[in-house]
Amino acid sequence: MFQNDRSWKNWSDYFEQKGYECIVKSWPLHEGDPADLRAMVPMSLGELKLQTVIDKYVTLIQSEGIQPIVIGHSVGGLIAQILVNMGLAKAGVCISSVAPNKLLSLDWGMFKNAVAIANPLKGDEPVMMDEEGFHANFCNTMTEAESNEAYEKYATHDSRNVFRDCMGEAGKIDLEMTHAPLLFIAAEKDQICPPELNQKNCNAYEDGNSVADYIEFKNRGHFICGQQGWEEIADYTHNWLKSNLKQESDVTETSYERDFNLTDREPMRMNESEEQERLKKSSEKDRSGEMREDLF
Repeated sequence: MFQNDRSWKNWSDYFEQKGYECIVKSWPLHEGDPADLRAMVPMSLGELKLQTVIDKYVTLIQSEGIQPIVIGHSVGGLIAQILVNMGLAKAGVCISSVAPNKLLSLDWGMFKNAVAIANPLKGDEPVMMDEEGFHANFCNTMTEAESNEAYEKYATHDSRNVFRDCMGEAGKIDLEMTHAPLLFIAAEKDQICPPELNQKNCNAYEDGNSVADYIEFKNRGHFICGQQGWEEIADYTHNWLKSNLKQESDVTETSYERDFNLTDREPMRMNESEEQERLKKSSEKDRSGEMREDLF
């Protein structure tokens, strides 16, 4: 559902109020009203490939001529990691992210969903989302009424080939190279991308001089970006960005590309209360000095 730009409306409004310029673009074949997309499935949706989605955002970044902060959810979290790995982003926020390099978890919910989506017997048949499946897999920490409301606003059908490709060549990343700061946000009760997989993904980054931080939020499901309390996730993300990116005046001296310089601290592995306290201090700075960044 976060493949459609309407899913990110609250987040883009939030970050624009913080002084960021937000660019929100739907995936290919996911443009428009989600209700219309469900009623009239785009003809070639089932053939959509992960690389096609990646290419759209690579082209967008290159055409804008900037090095943005990238934020992605689920498969979008993997795409954010890929864009960082390519040296195209100055930071990446990966929320309930699909993991690269065939990293897996033994979580039953994830296994069940992965098998159902990747089922080779389904060929190019799209993954059809209904209210029952949406509640069980995306909004399992919400009431049925809340889930149904979210379904009507945001749910779309999807290509199972995109998810298959996440386990293939298009989903590979060099986990040894120096990289721009990465934040992994996990949801305690996620049935699709469980927290242990998010943490495994974060820990897989090997460069000790690069920042790869992990945090888990309690009583959240895969709909973590949209369910009640999403503001807490956005607040945390905002404070983390302030703590891990230099002010705009310093960015000209430090390029977050393959050869960028980073702090010499080790990646942090804090629990939620410890990390919230650390980031709280940074949020108390004079807001008049906040930087303006391009946010995807």
